[in-house]
Amino acid sequence: MPATLLALLSLSGYALCAQPSAPSPIAAPLRELPWAQLNFLHTTDVHGWWGGHLQEPSYSADWGDYISFAEHLQARADADGSDLLLIDTGDRVEGNAIYDGSDPKGKFTYDIAKEQRIDLICSGNHELYKQNSSEGEFYHTVPNFKGNYLASNLDIYSPKTGKLEPLARRYKKFKTKNQGIRILAFGFIFDFTGNANNTVIHTVDDTVKEDWFKEAIQDTELDLIIVFGHVDIRSHEYATLFSTIRSAQWDTPIQFFGGHTHIRDYKKFDAKSVALESGRYMETLGFMSIEGLRAGGTKEQAPKPQKSKLKFSRLYLDNNLFSLHHHSGKNDTTFPTERGQNVSKHIDEARISLGLTERYGCAPRDLWVNRRPYPHKESIFTWLEKEVLPDQVYQSARVKNGSKALVITNTGGVRFDIFQGPFTKDTTYLVSPFTSGLRYLKDVPYKSASRVLKLLNNEGPILDLMAQSKIFLQPPDNVGGDLRLTAEYSSEYWELFTHPKQKPGAQAPILDAVNELLIPGYTTKDDAGEDGDDTLHSPVKFYQVPNCIQAPVNFSPDEGDEPESVDLMYNEFIEKWVLLALDYLGEKYNAEDSEPYLGGISFTEIITKWVKKHWDVKGESCPE
Repeated sequence: MPATLLALLSLSGYALCAQPSAPSPIAAPLRELPWAQLNFLHTTDVHGWWGGHLQEPSYSADWGDYISFAEHLQARADADGSDLLLIDTGDRVEGNAIYDGSDPKGKFTYDIAKEQRIDLICSGNHELYKQNSSEGEFYHTVPNFKGNYLASNLDIYSPKTGKLEPLARRYKKFKTKNQGIRILAFGFIFDFTGNANNTVIHTVDDTVKEDWFKEAIQDTELDLIIVFGHVDIRSHEYATLFSTIRSAQWDTPIQFFGGHTHIRDYKKFDAKSVALESGRYMETLGFMSIEGLRAGGTKEQAPKPQKSKLKFSRLYLDNNLFSLHHHSGKNDTTFPTERGQNVSKHIDEARISLGLTERYGCAPRDLWVNRRPYPHKESIFTWLEKEVLPDQVYQSARVKNGSKALVITNTGGVRFDIFQGPFTKDTTYLVSPFTSGLRYLKDVPYKSASRVLKLLNNEGPILDLMAQSKIFLQPPDNVGGDLRLTAEYSSEYWELFTHPKQKPGAQAPILDAVNELLIPGYTTKDDAGEDGDDTLHSPVKFYQVPNCIQAPVNFSPDEGDEPESVDLMYNEFIEKWVLLALDYLGEKYNAEDSEPYLGGISFTEIITKWVKKHWDVKGESCPE
């Protein structure tokens, strides 16, 4: 193993991560940062994980640590005359109690996020599901990043005037600090249709035909075009943007940054155009660099011509202090900056004020979203189907009086794993941060109700409509991995992040010979090969899960028990699709026919109630 490839450092003397309860990072072999002429740090799909992962050492650094890291890299750029840009591609909200547990939502999030210097930032779909979150962007994030927030295909009905207007600037042209590289940037969101009615998303196909866009891409005084957005980098939207820009700029380098599918990925469009996607939940800091760009020059640096061959490099950084110290050349004493420490302190204070360490119970085992197949005793969906939903729905007065029920929920409503040990208020929001509850239709004929799940999970007209609407019911990383596989390799359970000989486009172990020495983690294979992860890991298997799961309550269909009718219960997020499925089956219902379960209790509260009832630890120890 070449010494220049790896850096295995001792952790002796390392301080704990900035959040007091976070675990210490674990020493691991590291690849070096491919520093170059123009460098980027990229975050996406943070979903409120400002405090980092408090139960996973590999991702235990917080937003304050990221701020310190960025400051050190900026100092390096200033010292050697290179440039550094920071990019964020949306979905900063929903998914963590720092956002979802506050009142009002976002009470701490906007102030935490703004402390990082982000050069280009945009919206994700989670900022747009509800009016209050999109207005949070309008009132807070857009002004906090004034001039750097771009909304190339996103409008909002202004809460101030009521008029439809761009949420932010459509595009931006600027020069880099140290070399004067002339950049044109656009910020997009995918063709999302689930937004609240106070926002309007223009499709990419329509946007590229607009006069302002056609005029912008005709600019001849450019060294680089950046297209960033909450968009899968292998999507139709980015393919359209690439071909449209290339028709006007045949030789100008184009750098794409994407998001939304929660995976690490890198795509080559052509010799002068690539794309990077950098995971989820502050697990990954994406690093991208370009060497060989033309530069207009500054007072300190003379202009540079573009080289005939550009060099693009990427590295996916595990977000922990072991990695960040190494890549910045700092240690536990020299790494924290004043600004970073202040933000870490603010995050800790927010967690304390929200009572996020309050213990609801003790999980007896790990339960996984997709590290176990479904069904499996360690699948979180098997746990929901067999234990949580039957127990909680049985509290319904109708069920207690003898009614039967079928309960359907989408797997995308569950966002994260449960680890053995304390189940806290924080855990609840990590697992299910959404406010949607259960609704039900009374006395639906069982023959039809029992067929709804199949229509939601299998090929057919309902799934075709979902695809056309770009609505997915699975967890985003499942969708992202699934889209990268061909029919030739489809099976009951695909395994994402396994060996490349098994499936193209999946992720793969870097060096099989040292697997037994490595801790499990991301082992990415992308268009540039298998050397993209900064940390060498042994591979982790991820399995496909269905769109939806179903739990019978008060009857046992496996034992031949088939009632004449049931109360059909479902997560309200999927109500449209349940009603469409019933209509396809000949049953005419509309939203007005449904009623809220237990007064509209949220799915999050349902899980909390079950945990308090069954995993209570009164007087008992619960291993940390």
